[in-house]
Amino acid sequence: MDEATQAGKQARIATFNPNEPAANNGKLFGLPFNFEESEVVILPVPWEVTVSYRPGTANGPQAIMDASTQVDLYDPDLPDAWKHGIFMLDISREWIHANNRLRPRTTEILRYLESGHNLDDKPQLRWTQEDINKTHRQLEQWVFEQCLTLVQRGKLVGLLGGDHSTPLGYIKALSTQYDSFGILQIDAHADLREAYEGFDQSHASISYNFMKLEQIERLVIVGLRDFCDEELLYIDQSKGRVKAFTDRYMSDSLSEGRTYQELCREIVDTLPQKVYITFDIDGLDPKLCPNTGTPVPGGPDLARAVYLLREVVASGRQIIGFDLVEVAPGDDEWDASVGARLLYKLCNLMVKSQR
Repeated sequence: MDEATQAGKQARIATFNPNEPAANNGKLFGLPFNFEESEVVILPVPWEVTVSYRPGTANGPQAIMDASTQVDLYDPDLPDAWKHGIFMLDISREWIHANNRLRPRTTEILRYLESGHNLDDKPQLRWTQEDINKTHRQLEQWVFEQCLTLVQRGKLVGLLGGDHSTPLGYIKALSTQYDSFGILQIDAHADLREAYEGFDQSHASISYNFMKLEQIERLVIVGLRDFCDEELLYIDQSKGRVKAFTDRYMSDSLSEGRTYQELCREIVDTLPQKVYITFDIDGLDPKLCPNTGTPVPGGPDLARAVYLLREVVASGRQIIGFDLVEVAPGDDEWDASVGARLLYKLCNLMVKSQR
């Protein structure tokens, strides 16, 4: 940040009152900063083409933007956290249009498959599937380019989905900047399927695609409670490269007398020094995200999930990036309200870990 930009930022800080109701200024959390003045930049990705159950997560970025003005800015983990600056880029109209064009086509394919048919019997649907996979790879490249540019400009980046397929390009961008790092995945699902319903970049395959990158030293999944035999076999055969802390394991450990702090420290000890956080909102207790695409009973509440993230930072590990995905607003603002608060906490802990 050059001297002129720094001076402008200090002037905004001097005139901004964080105790007043947030201004409806079109900026995340009602903060006063522009792109150049912000340490953290959020990339929204309004995409949910391959979701397999309930839609809505493509509307997550806008819903969280709208709900963010209700978030109070004091954070006990980082006093004056708002001063570091958080800025969300414009939501891409191009990708909204692509999502809206392709989502009905996916639904047609899924209904055909669920009725017991094979796509080879209907070439038109096979071509549609190939078109969806092709467009998804274009989205991945766009995310890669956006995130790489932001990182090279010295920004700390958070990606806001959209479904869980959206951060693959971001992880690939980070893989050009770091020789080795780990991923902490908070999720009800493993997402380790090689492909799902014919889509090789499905939200159910994101972690499988992460693990193709040699820079990923370890994937640690927390809150896992809904997975298939294929995914369990992948974990078992990973030789420790994938570590899963299932919801059952954590619940049983607490019932048998272990403290939650002990559990969190066990989890953190499996992570390398540099950590990327991929946070699927369905990893939480579904009472906090009832409208997410694939809610699953169980999971931690928000306070316990945040406690784990705080332990990551307290250990001296560095959060190099994060995504927050699968927030679907529904008919009310509840999911978006939870998502906005979680987004603010992720931003602040990422900044704190740098210091």
